[in-house]
Amino acid sequence: MPAPLLVFGWGNASRGDDALGPLLVQQLDTTLAGPARQQVEFLEDYQLQVEHVLDLVGRRRILFVDASIDAAPPFVAAAVQACAAAATSTHALSPQALLQVYRQVQGRDAPPCTLLAIRGERFGLGEPLSAAARQHLAAALRWACAWVDASADAAGNGLAA
Repeated sequence: MPAPLLVFGWGNASRGDDALGPLLVQQLDTTLAGPARQQVEFLEDYQLQVEHVLDLVGRRRILFVDASIDAAPPFVAAAVQACAAAATSTHALSPQALLQVYRQVQGRDAPPCTLLAIRGERFGLGEPLSAAARQHLAAALRWACAWVDASADAAGNGLAA
């Protein structure tokens, strides 16, 4: 059985603030302890792909984490729904497109999903993480810890929350 909660971040560490997704996953993994930690699986990659549909199966809740140049600082967290109009390719997907593929493959909607979009400023090849992104990451980590705690409580009680 997979862990009831999945925290999935993606991005490229070679492109400055694009590393925010994987960095949040790594920091959350080392920060969490106790019963909540036992209910979470962590996953990171360079981008979302069709194959990641299988990582969503059997979950109660999913937190997607990515860097965003469009998000209000320090981050935006919002529910994500499948979208039939979302572009699907074999190279990279949006969370909405991945959830649409899940619907097509599994014959039902994915579990509740949230996208945590952390504001980034610099995405150039070879750039370091910006000072602003470091601050946004710290704020997003606090929010993600609270999300896991609330989600783990709900999952432990058998609720879809």
